[in-house]
Amino acid sequence: MDSSNSAIKVENVWKIFGNTSRDALDSIQNKRISKTEALEKYNSVIGVSNVSFDVKYGEIFCVMGLSGSGKSTLVRHINRLLEPTSGKILINGKDVMKLDPVSLQELRNKKIGMVFQNFALMPHRSVVDNIAMPLEIRGISKNDRLDAANKILEIVELQGWGNKFAHELSGGMQQRVGLARALAADPEFLLMDEPFSALDPLIRRQLQSEFIKLSKQMEKTTVFITHDLDEAVRVGHRIAIMRDGKVIQIGTPEQIVISPADEYVADFVKGISRLKVVQAKTIMQSIESYESINGKLPDEIQSVNESELLSKLIEISKSNQKLLLVKDNNQKNIGIITQSDLLKAVVEGGDGE
Repeated sequence: MDSSNSAIKVENVWKIFGNTSRDALDSIQNKRISKTEALEKYNSVIGVSNVSFDVKYGEIFCVMGLSGSGKSTLVRHINRLLEPTSGKILINGKDVMKLDPVSLQELRNKKIGMVFQNFALMPHRSVVDNIAMPLEIRGISKNDRLDAANKILEIVELQGWGNKFAHELSGGMQQRVGLARALAADPEFLLMDEPFSALDPLIRRQLQSEFIKLSKQMEKTTVFITHDLDEAVRVGHRIAIMRDGKVIQIGTPEQIVISPADEYVADFVKGISRLKVVQAKTIMQSIESYESINGKLPDEIQSVNESELLSKLIEISKSNQKLLLVKDNNQKNIGIITQSDLLKAVVEGGDGE
């Protein structure tokens, strides 16, 4: 992983809780003691275990795992709300661990926005004042910060609610205010810790859709923590699956669903339909191999983008009963999908549905 191409790079990070964490880490690394032995011998708990990953610019990188997997502990290391026992964290190529208090404060205030599961809105402040708070901390003038807050209100579709107080808003609206507050300071990075999990399913799905749209519009590099694989698949460009403080697998939603690294991941993904994740480029055959058996391609043929999902491909194929010509993002012809290819792609996922 070349850190120059990474917005965020986490390298061999360990977090061990306890007064003898350094001794525990030494024994874990050199004597290979287990999690149980670390607790018994050193009264130390392993929160994060030798985790490495990088996040590309503009990417939504989901960290996923069950309660106790270490995902929320991990995300708090990125802006040093927690100090790692060992390891490196680079943001824009700079080592966060080497920042002095003033530089660290600037990173937190100007570069990184955080959104938590708990909305943490100030009850005595109006919606617009809650949103403007990060700018107030920066010392921005009142008029400028209120202008910025009102613009963000429109982006999160809360126009007209600026003068209300938090208790007058629904849970979904409060979470929008939390997101707006993180965006008001125009940070480069968003750290989102289970931001939608306290909401009911309908509102959660709506906010996921709005966040996906917002992310494309604002191009924020995001680390998104969730325990919900459906959410990770829907929101994330790539997913890291954690268990017992370790990252078990990193990949696109499609890679994780089609090629799970072990039984634990396979068990996780078995409820995810391949229709939601398999892309055209994965199931296509080459134009040469098609033409060698069936002859030249017909003059009229329906084209689809290489990233089109299986569900959409089936819909298109049903409506025209024809071959599908796959094009890349430069509109170059790269493959063919037959109805037999579509059927095979669906059947291969039968065990997992």
